[in-house]
Amino acid sequence: MIDLQLFAEEKTEEATPHRLQEARKKGQVARSNDLSTALVLLSSVIFLYLYRDTFYQVMADLISSTLQNCYYQRFDERTFINLIVDFTSKAGRLLIPLMLLATIIGMAANFAQTGFIFSLEPLKPRLENLDPIKGLQRFFSRRALMELIKSLTKVTVVSLVVWLLVKGQFEGLLKTVDMGLFPSFELISSLIYRIGLGAMAVFLSLAVVDYIFQRREFARNLRMSKQEVKEEMKQMEGDPMVRSRLREKQRQLAQHRMMHAVPEASVVITNPTHVAVALRYREGDQAPRVIAKGAGSICARIKEVARENNVPIIENPPVARALYHQVEINQEIPVALYQAVAEILAQIYRLNGRVG
Repeated sequence: MIDLQLFAEEKTEEATPHRLQEARKKGQVARSNDLSTALVLLSSVIFLYLYRDTFYQVMADLISSTLQNCYYQRFDERTFINLIVDFTSKAGRLLIPLMLLATIIGMAANFAQTGFIFSLEPLKPRLENLDPIKGLQRFFSRRALMELIKSLTKVTVVSLVVWLLVKGQFEGLLKTVDMGLFPSFELISSLIYRIGLGAMAVFLSLAVVDYIFQRREFARNLRMSKQEVKEEMKQMEGDPMVRSRLREKQRQLAQHRMMHAVPEASVVITNPTHVAVALRYREGDQAPRVIAKGAGSICARIKEVARENNVPIIENPPVARALYHQVEINQEIPVALYQAVAEILAQIYRLNGRVG
């Protein structure tokens, strides 16, 4: 059996901007979930430690009010509902700021990685996701191997860091039995803060590595073969042969319109055989205007149309070359050529018996 993959062209080209834009529209972007999670957890640990006094007070009020309600009141359905409401309101004081911070940090981390993106494409059901063969391929893919290595590394390294930070604190933890409530909380929170910072430092370092890997993996998956790049260029810009035919057609149409304008010319100035420029000047115009110009065969055709329509043809190589190179069709002549063109027009008027 022939392996068709042997004949497949290798994907060696970086993704084009169009390919990247199409992937973005489908919600496919390089992003590390671990990086966002690490930043959220790190900010949460710092927030909890900085506002630990507030947490102590709220927790103390919560425990005190709960015990008082249970001791002084009859424990019935109404008392239970009051306890739930009180617990919820006081717990909200603890959790709502933390949840808001986590939400803001999470959104900011994702936005920093991908920018603003909105796509419903990932939500669409795909039949290929039910294919067991492709499922096994994803299970044994390079990405799956990286995820396994990453998970094992996180568990191993974080556990080691936690152990190194805790192993020297057992004696201090035993002393909390003889301490008051707030000193105990202070010692435990300080230890938890150190452990959290150490674990988050490791987690954040691994997340940065994961982010670099995700970007490289994303770029590798979007690579294109040389043939795919050519096909994309054809689709975006059109087939080169078609573009060439279109340009030729446009050129022919422009020449056709230009030749139709030659009978309206006041004069055709020639080189005498290489270039020809047709000028039109009417009463009220600010300056003569070039309405046709050409070289070679087009020059010959302009002179032919001019003769058929009795348009004067004047040989003046310097002026003809200057107009041909400096002035585009439908543009007025520059001030520097006013005098030279005025003399040519005056010559034509004299030949026609309009002056002198």
